[in-house]
Amino acid sequence: MAWFRKDKQPLKAQDRRDLPADVFDKCDGCGEILYREKLSQNLNVCPHCGHHFGIGAQDYIDILLDAGSFREMDAGMRSGDPLEFRDLKPYTDRIAAAEAKGRNEAVRSGVGTLDGIEVALAVMDFGFVGGSMGSVVGEKIARAGRAALERGIPFLIVTASGGARMQEGIYSLMQMAKTSALLARLHEAGLPFVSILTNPTTGGVTASFAMLGDVNLAEPGALIGFAGPRVIEETIRQELPRGFQRAEFLLEHGMVDQVVDRRVLKSTVARFLRHTFAGWRPES
Repeated sequence: MAWFRKDKQPLKAQDRRDLPADVFDKCDGCGEILYREKLSQNLNVCPHCGHHFGIGAQDYIDILLDAGSFREMDAGMRSGDPLEFRDLKPYTDRIAAAEAKGRNEAVRSGVGTLDGIEVALAVMDFGFVGGSMGSVVGEKIARAGRAALERGIPFLIVTASGGARMQEGIYSLMQMAKTSALLARLHEAGLPFVSILTNPTTGGVTASFAMLGDVNLAEPGALIGFAGPRVIEETIRQELPRGFQRAEFLLEHGMVDQVVDRRVLKSTVARFLRHTFAGWRPES
């Protein structure tokens, strides 16, 4: 009766065409077809190969902070158009289109508790104009850093960005200095700054606050760099090494301190803060 038996075979990509689009996702790392609900329960990390899917700012807030502890700051800040930038599509139209998706800016900031430790947190959102750093992004990060100074608490930033926002020109580039100066004040005050680098972290964000952490953590496979590999190859006229600008390559060459699986990110940050932050108190 062998013909009654059917060997279990993994779901192939070609089988997906008859399935609802909102039920399954294909892993970019190994090609497996994954049930979206199960993937979400695994923090959007492929259970087969460990590939980290991109997630939004709210997801990182939920992963890092204790439930119900987040208190958002400056949620009403909106980007202007100081240069009256015009390209194929007016800058104001790009902002309006991004806001229509339910996002206010490319970063969310506030305070909350991480495993009982009060922290200030800023999380960038690549879904808003590629997570680009404009004047509002820089200001919100600086204000969150000042809140950390005033409260005497650690500061965490989760980065995901294509770099400085070209539509704001020099106003965008000024945010590199603003945020870096704030982090220098945190360092002088002896308050820890944890930078969590996700895919991608590039351009002016990498060249400023993203790489200034007391500890720089990166998600597996994250693209981290200033200019893209193609631009670098064309400039230096040399072929780049395999895996160049990926988190593991940067760890090997001393640019990041640890590559951390998203599923243990909260516990890793908590352990670092308990070792370095004199102001934390154990729960009674």
